Amino acid sequence: MLKNKKGLVFGIANNHSIAWGISKEIAKNNAEIAICYQNEILLKRVKPLSEQINSDILIECDFNNSDSINNTVNIIKKKWGTIDFIVHAVAFADKTELNGRYIDTSKENFINCLNISCFSLTSLAKSFEPIMNQGGSILTLSFYGSNKVIPNYNLMGVAKAALETSVKYLSVDLGQKNIRVNAISAGPMRTIAGAAINNAREVFKFTEKNSALNRNAQLDEIGKSALYLISDMSSAVTGEVHYVDCGYNIIGMPRDL
Repeated sequence: MLKNKKGLVFGIANNHSIAWGISKEIAKNNAEIAICYQNEILLKRVKPLSEQINSDILIECDFNNSDSINNTVNIIKKKWGTIDFIVHAVAFADKTELNGRYIDTSKENFINCLNISCFSLTSLAKSFEPIMNQGGSILTLSFYGSNKVIPNYNLMGVAKAALETSVKYLSVDLGQKNIRVNAISAGPMRTIAGAAINNAREVFKFTEKNSALNRNAQLDEIGKSALYLISDMSSAVTGEVHYVDCGYNIIGMPRDL
């Protein structure tokens, strides 16, 4: 489905990352992938994974450094010329401020979280727009906490709400060039990011029990949904938030009260 397609994946932390599940699936479908990592610590985790999917382009890209994105664009432009997709799977908030009350969020953490978790998508879209092919696809990751209050999700919920709205506005801006922008809202996963949320195990068990399918989504299932949104199979789909959560988002009240 992705033969002759080239693109970048941001946000692989280890083999449990949603970004890794997506990378495996799109690599399986013949996409060429460049993997972008934040720092040397993550490189040690990412390099062995890159070898599994025959990705020989590893680029350090830190969203806190504006020059880093420009450097990434220049490397890709020299290597490939143009690209067909971007997978944005990056988010960050001070773990100590996720717990407790949202009202206690500091201004510094708020600005940093929104910059890395939300504005980075807009920055990537603007920077790569000149070298993205017609019919290209940009995909980001969200979570149900953008719409409903999830205990200890707090500031990240605000950031994901901003991210989802950014998806809509970006889809209109880039739609004139036939570039699509979508998000996947995945159910709770056993990832490093998920573990940062206090009581993550309880949340995982609750959604597992109360989703329409009585389970949580698997990594490969999210990867397959991403494959659809990146491929030409979804050529008329843009500005959407696609839920891959076994139907939990449709539930208004648990069946067993």
